[in-house]
This record gives sequence, structure tokens and C-alpha cells, in this order.
Amino acid sequence: MIGIVGGVGPLAGLDVFKKIIEETEVETDQDHLPVLLMSYPHKIVDRTEYIVGKVNTNPGFALADIIRSLAANGAKVAAIPCNTAHAEPIFSVIEGELEKSGTAIQLLHLVRETAKYIKATSPQAKVAVLSTTGTRNTGLYKAHLVEQQLEVLELTDAWQERVHEAIYSKSYGIKAFSSPVKDKAVEELTLAMDEFVKQGTTHFVLGCTELPLALTQNQYKSLPLIDPNRIIARALINVVAPEKLK
Repeated sequence: MIGIVGGVGPLAGLDVFKKIIEETEVETDQDHLPVLLMSYPHKIVDRTEYIVGKVNTNPGFALADIIRSLAANGAKVAAIPCNTAHAEPIFSVIEGELEKSGTAIQLLHLVRETAKYIKATSPQAKVAVLSTTGTRNTGLYKAHLVEQQLEVLELTDAWQERVHEAIYSKSYGIKAFSSPVKDKAVEELTLAMDEFVKQGTTHFVLGCTELPLALTQNQYKSLPLIDPNRIIARALINVVAPEKLK
């Protein structure tokens, strides 16, 4: 069984679930893979707020607790549809807690899987990452992309703040308005992508798991939009039933 940690944010977990269904080779309902989605948003403090020092509680403890519940209910492999949760101060706590409790489950790393995918498909890519400021400031994507010998482009602080607000703004951000997404959030993200185009980017990474809710297309100005949600969905399928992977 596949396990998904929901609630970070809630629609991101559902988006990964949907993409597992889309990426599975089936002929009937019964051919689909068993998936367990546990969504406890009230238990998990905001990952970016922890990274930037606004809250003291490390969300890794709550995330590990949910993963233990997934394992106890039969999940053999799991993923967390939240990029910032994979920053070392959080992810190391998750791994440590799972090891301490002897939890028998394989936990995939969203950012590592994305970097490996880009390297395998576009080894000369110049990568632009759209993300929260918390994710950007940890160097999370940059570290994994550079490890794969890929070039990473970055926005100015002013433009980065506009991307962050497109995600977090209480008046138009994706976290507050995820279904449907506000036009202003899409406009701000589009303008930020235009800034990356000026730098010569060849690939965009939707480095917040809620960005695919706003940027649903596969390309922007003929440049590919890399969706980590779809990449991790395929990676989860590949672990439990590689013969069913489209």
C-alpha cells in the first residue's frame, strides 16, 4: 500500500493521490493500487514558519507520527507532498524518529526524486525554482540540483517575496484560495517566470506542492514546468508495482 501524508497543504496531498491514479496502467477499478491518505493539518505547524524562526515547534515530530500511523495501517512506502518538509532541520527529525521507533516503511524524498528526474531527462538544464521563501532560504533545491551537476537560477529578493505572497497571501494566496486559485496569484507567478526567462532558464520547477494547483499547464513559453507532485506519484508507483507505471 502507498501512504501519503496529507494536510501540508490539504489539496497537495489530494493532488498526488490523483496523479497516482493518472499514472497507473489499469483497465478496471480493481486494477488501481491501494492508497492511504492521512490528512491532519491541525497537527502540523507551518513548515516555512518553523524554518524562518516564527514558531519553535519542529513539524518533523508530527510528520513522523503520521508516517508511523500510515505504516501501522499497511503502507509500505510513503511520501510527504511538501517541499519545505524536506529541508534538513525537519527531514532529519522525521528520519530520526522513524529509525528510533523501528518503523518499517520506505520514505521517499520529494526534492531528491525531482532533481534525479531532471538530470536523467535534461542533463544540461538551467533550472528555475518557484518556491516559498523558506524553501529558497534553506538552499534545499539548489543543493540537490547542484549535486546532479545542474545549473540553478534564482530570483532577486523582491521577486522572491512576490512568489511567496502568491502562495501565502491571506487575500489572494494559494493556501487561502486553492480551489479555485485567485487570478492574482497566477499573474504574480507568471510575472516571476518572465523574470526567469530573461535569465535564460530552460526548465521551471514548481517547488511548492500547491503550485501545480495554480500552474496546471505542462509548459510556459515552450519551456517545461516540472511538477514534483507527478514525479513523486510515479516514484511511489514504481516502488510498489513498477509493472503498472505508465
